[in-house]
Amino acid sequence: MKAKHPFPRLSLATLIFSGVMILFGSRAVADNAVLRSIFSCQAQGLGGLVPTIKVWFEQGTNLSFIPAGEKIKKVWLNDPSQVTLDFDGPMCMQFGEQSGNSEDCKNSSANVIQLRRIPRLNLPGVRSTKDTLLTVITEGQGRTKLYTFKVLYEDTPPEYHTLAVFADPGGASCVRSSN
Repeated sequence: MKAKHPFPRLSLATLIFSGVMILFGSRAVADNAVLRSIFSCQAQGLGGLVPTIKVWFEQGTNLSFIPAGEKIKKVWLNDPSQVTLDFDGPMCMQFGEQSGNSEDCKNSSANVIQLRRIPRLNLPGVRSTKDTLLTVITEGQGRTKLYTFKVLYEDTPPEYHTLAVFADPGGASCVRSSN
């Protein structure tokens, strides 16, 4: 008597299709990383480089200080003509010469900034640039920190959706390398 196989027979086409889906599915996950991370000292530019953050039309890009345990206290954006900002809590912002209410600055409690690329606006008094500078002041663990990010406007498919700032490992500090 012939033993019955516990699994139904799969056609060759089904096996090939399954293999292709696994191959391309894992490739898509690798090519579309959802998270980019940076240590606090790197994000502050203490290593000698200004960090970058990219924004695309297709999706927003989050800048998260949650892993570092820091609250965002104030934000400046030099050229707001191509990017909008949103926050996960009350926020104090400054755009050019306009500044937030000082009471708002005391109550700022956001951990995440969401940047979204928009079509270029013609804003009187603001010179439109090919990129801009985002300045963020945070507080955490009894310290105030200053971060600056070069915001790059991208027309390519998104590479990531979150740039997460992590606390420096073991109290290590960034040292500027001498060339």
